[in-house]
Amino acid sequence: MAAVGDTTRLRLTDEPRGPQFNSQWAITSGAVTLVAWLTLIPLGFLVWQSFMTPQTAAKPAQFTWGNYVEAYTSPDTFELFVTSVEFAAGASILALLLGTFLAWMNERTNTPFKSLFYAMSIIPLVVPGILFVVSWIMLASPKIGLINLILRGLFNTEYTFVDCYSLMGMIWVDGLHYAPIAFLLMTAAFRSMDPSLEESAMMSGASTWKIATRITLQLAWPAVAASFLILFVRSIESFEVPALLGLPVGIQVFTSSIYDAIHRYPSNVGLASAYALTLLVITSGGIWFQSKIANQGNKYSTVTGKGFRPRVIDLGRWRYLTAGFFLFYVFIAVLAPFFILVWSSLHRYYSVPSWAALKNVSLRAYETIFNYPNVSGAVWNSFVLSLGSATFVMLLSAIICWIVLRTKIPGRWVLDNMATLPMVMPGLVLGLSIMICYLTVGGGVYGTIWILFIAYVTRFLPYGMRYNTTSMIQIHRELEESAAMSGASWLQSFRRITLPLLKPGLMAGWIYIVVVSVRELSSSILLYSPGSEVVSVIIWELWQNGQYVELSAFGVMLITALFVFALLAQAAGRRFGIKET
Repeated sequence: MAAVGDTTRLRLTDEPRGPQFNSQWAITSGAVTLVAWLTLIPLGFLVWQSFMTPQTAAKPAQFTWGNYVEAYTSPDTFELFVTSVEFAAGASILALLLGTFLAWMNERTNTPFKSLFYAMSIIPLVVPGILFVVSWIMLASPKIGLINLILRGLFNTEYTFVDCYSLMGMIWVDGLHYAPIAFLLMTAAFRSMDPSLEESAMMSGASTWKIATRITLQLAWPAVAASFLILFVRSIESFEVPALLGLPVGIQVFTSSIYDAIHRYPSNVGLASAYALTLLVITSGGIWFQSKIANQGNKYSTVTGKGFRPRVIDLGRWRYLTAGFFLFYVFIAVLAPFFILVWSSLHRYYSVPSWAALKNVSLRAYETIFNYPNVSGAVWNSFVLSLGSATFVMLLSAIICWIVLRTKIPGRWVLDNMATLPMVMPGLVLGLSIMICYLTVGGGVYGTIWILFIAYVTRFLPYGMRYNTTSMIQIHRELEESAAMSGASWLQSFRRITLPLLKPGLMAGWIYIVVVSVRELSSSILLYSPGSEVVSVIIWELWQNGQYVELSAFGVMLITALFVFALLAQAAGRRFGIKET
């Protein structure tokens, strides 16, 4: 029997030796080819285009170094680089400080109402970035911002207290929006940390501040560093904040420069590609450093085979101060932005909140949105793209994970790297590379909804790999071997054994990709065409057209729908045994 088991194992892991495995190798080879096409070909076209002159009706494109000369010998380039790094670093530090402090209070202290604040703290992740930025424009604009108007009234002055149209304003909005990412990452780190060292320090008379700074944060250093790098990459690829807050006042970063180069007349895709490759190098460096830190994480390990029960620090009367900080964060990150959108949506024209303005409340903006051209089509497109791309990504990544983890194919690590390559490609860079690729190869994809589907599948493939890899590692290969010994084909084994056992990871990844694909703007803004708009593009167009109340109404409905979906998904996740990630 052992010999039969060994033979079966060889057939599952090595080159197939019979026709019964044709479906296995047809599907897996197709998946490998598809991943290579999705990730490598657009990147190759991006590099190629960066060396080409703009093509016109009178002059074809020609090879040139001029794009790099223009991009990197201009005196403005160094300023562009410095501004990009300052913006990304500032937003990352702010998000990390907020998220780490919130996570520490939630996991390590006896701050009251922690379960409520955990749910409220991650709501900003559901809100599309463009809506979050628009809401803060209404709150912190120098002229019409509610915060400035209130403070001017209190102090009887015309002084501008806060200005979202500045580098500090950009850092504030972006950092506040991404703070929940740091919160989730640091919550996981604090939750899995053995508190015995903290308890020993407490028994030795150390203060809460010393324990938090000299022990807790020291042990959580790998998570802190990894969180910062993740946030840095997310901030430097951010598009909504630089486009809405930076471009109007001439503050440019790499993403806004790429967008500006494409939409200038005549369009300079080569220059945009040169900028995009620099942005790609920066994000690749951030991901590489993150992986190096993760590999050294064992130096800070405190969880061993010895069991422990986490305990919280008694803050005494200070717990009311931490609860107040929680309330303040929820107010500025959730309640105030949503309130200003609701208020704006209830008027014919935007007006500052006041008792007098209550007399002009109207539902006209909602009526306008329901009758607005392309809204119903955009909602349907987003619905189809989110569900379709999430399903396709999870199935494709399941096959890729099986190849990487279950076979002995030489060089399978290359396939793993290819599937995770889009993680280092900012959304705008990915959209640009896909645009260049399908404008060149043709095929009737450009200008249709299919090019958005390709972009979403490529962009979110690394997240599918993450969820499926975690789940597949926990499935022993004996189950597949037993199925093969019973005469089941690879396809039957994969469909009836592997996929059902992957269900928790599949569902968790599917839910996450559905939510983030609805919010996606940076890739969509370069790839959409009339008839293939998505909801994020409609919001962008409403903002560009100055239809602020209609934008607010659409945003309120979208946020409500996404929040309801998140609640339903959470309920479904409990049914499928999905754990918090």
